[in-house]
Amino acid sequence: MNLFKGEFCTGCGVCVSESEQVIKMDWDEYGFLKPVTIDGAIPRAAMKVCPFNPEPEAVVADEDQLAAIFLGQATKRDAEIGCFEGTYIGYSRQFRNSSSSGGIATYLFKQLLQEKIVDHLYVVREVKGGYEYQLFSNVEDIKRTSKTRYIPITLEKLFTEINKIEGRIAVSGVACFIKAIRLKQYYYPDLKNKIPFLIGIICGGWKSRFFTDFLAQHAGISGSYHNQQYRIKDANSMASDYSFGAYDEMDVFYQMKMSTVGDMWGSGLFKSKACDFCTDVLTELADVSLGDAWLPEYRTDGLGNSVIVTRTSLADQLIKKGILNGDLELNMVNKDKIIESQRPSFLHRQNGLKLRMRHAKSRGYVLPYVRKRMLKSISIVYSIVQLQRQVTREKSLRYWRSTPSLEAFHYKMYKELKRLRLVTRIYHKMRKLKML
Repeated sequence: MNLFKGEFCTGCGVCVSESEQVIKMDWDEYGFLKPVTIDGAIPRAAMKVCPFNPEPEAVVADEDQLAAIFLGQATKRDAEIGCFEGTYIGYSRQFRNSSSSGGIATYLFKQLLQEKIVDHLYVVREVKGGYEYQLFSNVEDIKRTSKTRYIPITLEKLFTEINKIEGRIAVSGVACFIKAIRLKQYYYPDLKNKIPFLIGIICGGWKSRFFTDFLAQHAGISGSYHNQQYRIKDANSMASDYSFGAYDEMDVFYQMKMSTVGDMWGSGLFKSKACDFCTDVLTELADVSLGDAWLPEYRTDGLGNSVIVTRTSLADQLIKKGILNGDLELNMVNKDKIIESQRPSFLHRQNGLKLRMRHAKSRGYVLPYVRKRMLKSISIVYSIVQLQRQVTREKSLRYWRSTPSLEAFHYKMYKELKRLRLVTRIYHKMRKLKML
């Protein structure tokens, strides 16, 4: 029996290359890219590269085992960080202004091409006003790769066309995409040489395209939009005080501060269900992991800073070389700083996992395989927060699907978001008072 029904899928698309053209990627009713087949069944052979496989092969069942295979030479290990070499915080002098955060990913892309470590990058780029993964080889045009895109994209074409591509390839992606690539490399070892470097983007949750529709309407666009920008910085404000902007069908640019729409990440609005069963906060399987430095001492810097976890000697050498030659303004930090910068994500993804699994099983879902060491018991108050987040996530997708109108959405979601704010406030107060 095939257990996969598509509920727990972020649309990485790697399964397409294992399906003998049986699978294709297409938009589902909730604004996510999902694998579809004529008969609705995903071939079991394709499931072996799925990062949310409910029945993985034992030797590659989870991130810990995959890390032992691909990152086993790392000199350090930590239960939360994973295998690693070094931990840093800072920015690229050249690419910070044009990037979403500290510009470290763009810096590494440039170095990988210049030093001939790879011949191509497979990264997300603008295509006809939208965004999708594209092959990129021109170091002079590197800035076009430097913005974060909060809209579903897929790796579908990478492995269906990789045999036609001469040379080596570096790929960037979120945790589930990186895991799918590692699974592919495990079953096809030659791909480790073909794809020698993976840049992991620390992800706060995979958003539906409804998220962008919502933001565009909030910015004042009533019809279609294109070339949206999700992280427009304000150098004179806080790192978190960034804006969203997009062009309407008349090429007029609209922009608004993200602070005006409330907490889009902690609330789980428009987030994929699969994200609630991902335990990988820091993209543990990449050669290097990059994210935002959400720490008090960096929040006042509106241009942004990156947290960096190097996991291979090559990645660490590239970072240290950048520091020595002055290209990178970085501080070597204790690993605890990296963990603290993503603490809310650790609490949600890992601490709340056991409750979410129990709740999902009671509803009849066949769940992805997860690391058993992540299953923890939590307080009643935090359990209520977790359950309300699930309600908020599910209803946000359902309501926008039925009525994609900003006014109607706010009206329908008001009570659920109010409840979530209330229980979250109680939880934080009790934690502060050390009652939990």
